[in-house]
Amino acid sequence: MQRKQKEEVVETLHETFANASAVVVAHQKGLTVAQMTDLRGRMREAGAGFRVTKNRLAKRALDGTPFEGIAGLFSGPTTVAYSEDPVAAARVAVKFADGNDKYVVVGGALDGRMLSIDEVKALASLPSLEELRAKIVGMIVTPATRLAQVTGAPAAQLARVFGAYGSSEEAS
Repeated sequence: MQRKQKEEVVETLHETFANASAVVVAHQKGLTVAQMTDLRGRMREAGAGFRVTKNRLAKRALDGTPFEGIAGLFSGPTTVAYSEDPVAAARVAVKFADGNDKYVVVGGALDGRMLSIDEVKALASLPSLEELRAKIVGMIVTPATRLAQVTGAPAAQLARVFGAYGSSEEAS
């Protein structure tokens, strides 16, 4: 790789780290092309990005970003998963690592705070931002729905009584 190409890679990675909310670092040894393609696809579906990085270039790209503290994780064959959603990259990486012993999550960072392996796993178990939003909307809508049911119930019962009374008079 020529110097200019390396500079472009560093610049691209720097922008990626600067715009990400969460970064997950993992080591991969011996993953097949099909497995890497599968992992990239899963990341893309979750709204996360994924890159295999050269350690030296990744360390340079981390300078001046909130994730400078994770530079020590870059040794050996390293991959980086990143996302704006704090949970997406961690969830996909941890799930993939659980099913594949050649892919090992070694740590990460969330909004500039270093995360251990256990913290990354805990982050992966949290609901995503979209799921939390849906739950909040559901909690807001539920009381209004119940209120409408409660206020409508007496009128419905009264209508049923009148209907039953009317049909009993017709029968007699």
